[in-house]
Amino acid sequence: MSAAVVVTGLGVVAPNGLGTRAYWAATRAGRSGIGRITRFDPDQYPARLAGEVSGFVAEAHLPSRLLPQTDRMTQLALVAADWALEDAGIRPQDLPAFDMGVITASFSGGFEFGQGELANLWGKGSEYVSAYQSFAWFYAVNSGQISIRNGMKGPSGVVVADQAGGLDAVAQARRQIRKGTAMIVSGAIDATICPWGWVALHTSGRLSTREEPSLAYRPFDEGACGHVPGEGGTLLILESARAAADRGARVYGEIAGHGATFDPRPDSGREPALRAAIELALADAGVDASEVDVVFADAAGEPHLDRVEAQALVAVFGPFGVPVTAPKTMTGRLYSGAAPLDLAAAFLAMEEGLIPPTINVDPVADYELDLVVAAPRPAELRTALVVARGHGGFNSAMVVRSDPNAATRPAVNQ
Repeated sequence: MSAAVVVTGLGVVAPNGLGTRAYWAATRAGRSGIGRITRFDPDQYPARLAGEVSGFVAEAHLPSRLLPQTDRMTQLALVAADWALEDAGIRPQDLPAFDMGVITASFSGGFEFGQGELANLWGKGSEYVSAYQSFAWFYAVNSGQISIRNGMKGPSGVVVADQAGGLDAVAQARRQIRKGTAMIVSGAIDATICPWGWVALHTSGRLSTREEPSLAYRPFDEGACGHVPGEGGTLLILESARAAADRGARVYGEIAGHGATFDPRPDSGREPALRAAIELALADAGVDASEVDVVFADAAGEPHLDRVEAQALVAVFGPFGVPVTAPKTMTGRLYSGAAPLDLAAAFLAMEEGLIPPTINVDPVADYELDLVVAAPRPAELRTALVVARGHGGFNSAMVVRSDPNAATRPAVNQ
């Protein structure tokens, strides 16, 4: 059997909570971070709601030399990495540089940075364009900046994708740990809430244009009408179980299994491949469907995609066979950051024995899902499944298991 890979640190930045403790307190209570955009005037756009990370002041967390080199996405990522390392009890300066790596996912690729640099170029002249303009469209900027800031010279990379990419990055990090790297920072932080990013998102035709936050994003509901975007996500610290035990590390749980598939073309007559991704993840983890205690759903918020996901879950677990939740109804869909945030929620849910709610949703009975709505549900949770799908037919699923010693693990201090 391949070596077990565990998560020893979490760094969360989310629209309903800055830091792991704040995020979990809001999520377990069903508090939403979705509202009207404040970072620019959205009146000229059809969609005007988003999940914005509030209360974040980059100058309070990062040295001034980094600010002109980075945009909001990377600033959030650098801080999340700092918090994750602190939570894991790891000081990068104490480890060999080639024993540490960074593997993240990215969807937006520096929209805001590029927008600012182009504004300088066209509005003022080339002499006002930063030497860091090369970062503007560079999807690997988060991985690169985290690596540079922390002196990490081990395996590094980026998965250029949205929802599913966050899980795929963590799966690649697990592979590198199994090959011998001591520690990997993985997950994703994304941010597209700027005019350039907003225009790009609208081209998909998948955004909800409703004005009332409680009505705008309602997956698995008769009122499903698209999704609300958001910013943020989670960075996780991955280590081998043996290394974590040797240093006496606190452990959230294990990355136990992963599966990824790609849907056939729409006119092929073949069924979508989400079910196959779930079954591959269960097989990789050596887990039977009956052992899964909760599913964190992708929750597209579009009727056709919601039905496909419901059918896949019913095919694997049976009608109403497992509790299902979608806490992203409180944050919006964070693109590459969404699934890593669901991983964090899964670990925190297993630690407390509490399934967070899916808010503002009245489930469609025909979907035959045991959707946890309105209020959190106490439950004994040892194994969770996280499901993610990317635009264009990408599917990813990840099985995580709890730490049997979680009851004695001190609370994070973020």
